[in-house]
Amino acid sequence: MLNALTIDLEEYFHPSELQRSVSISSWSSLPSRIVQETDDLLELLGQYSVSATFFVLGWVAERNPQVVRKIVQAGHEIGCHSYAHQMVYSLTPAQFREDTLRAIAAIESAGAVRPRLYRAPSYSITNRSLWALEILAECGFEYDSSIVPIEHDRYGIPGFSRHPRVIATPSGSLVEIPVATAKSPFGKGLPVGGGAYLRLLPYCYTAAGIRRINQGENRPVCMYIHPWEMDPEQPRLTSGLISRLRTYTGLEGMKKKLERLMTDFRFATMTSVYAPTSVHAGQSPQGLELPIRKLPLLLPYVR
Repeated sequence: MLNALTIDLEEYFHPSELQRSVSISSWSSLPSRIVQETDDLLELLGQYSVSATFFVLGWVAERNPQVVRKIVQAGHEIGCHSYAHQMVYSLTPAQFREDTLRAIAAIESAGAVRPRLYRAPSYSITNRSLWALEILAECGFEYDSSIVPIEHDRYGIPGFSRHPRVIATPSGSLVEIPVATAKSPFGKGLPVGGGAYLRLLPYCYTAAGIRRINQGENRPVCMYIHPWEMDPEQPRLTSGLISRLRTYTGLEGMKKKLERLMTDFRFATMTSVYAPTSVHAGQSPQGLELPIRKLPLLLPYVR
């Protein structure tokens, strides 16, 4: 089965875990590692003939447009990962719209491609920021991958569909594509979508989760990684034991895990795997349409 591989293209100092240690004002003074990290990742993807979707941070595109052009020239798909990597629920609707439009402009200028896929920083579209979906549709996005159906201290909407859904808003519809979660015996979602879970947990956990979804449910999965997750030489900037464990554990073995992943499973871009026609055709028997009345607090905040 063909699965989606996605890359959140950001610098090593952009993760949310670092925001208490590294201020936005200091970003430009830190040494950049994104060029070499991206080159290494593109080379690896080329070795396995895998095309991926890169969710590009606008801040990165603005300062390293050549990186975006390399990604496009290598045949990969471009999405948007916001401009300044701020949690959506920490912004007002006006601030979110401004950040999103600035990111679109930076990415379009860098790669001559207008992104139509969006992923929020740290999956921060939650119950308190569902208003962002209408703004995304208003800005011309067709896909979103910002909602994770798990419980987490920073993100997640427990009980949300584990599989793609079309979400209708007054400004248009979005195909919502959650990253992979496997269903536990207790009904809760178990994260198997990559990122820190791929770094921190044994490879067999992720592989078993993907097989359970591919074979047991006959559905594709959406996986994600960051380029900095394969860079064990990056500076250590976080403070606090939990933050350091979340951010830096498993960096040394991440490349080998990704190689195993691309050997054991088939991957392509998000739109190749989740074509709108296939979603509308009924790949989600739980019901595709999530009417606007079920998105609490959406309308009052966007007009």
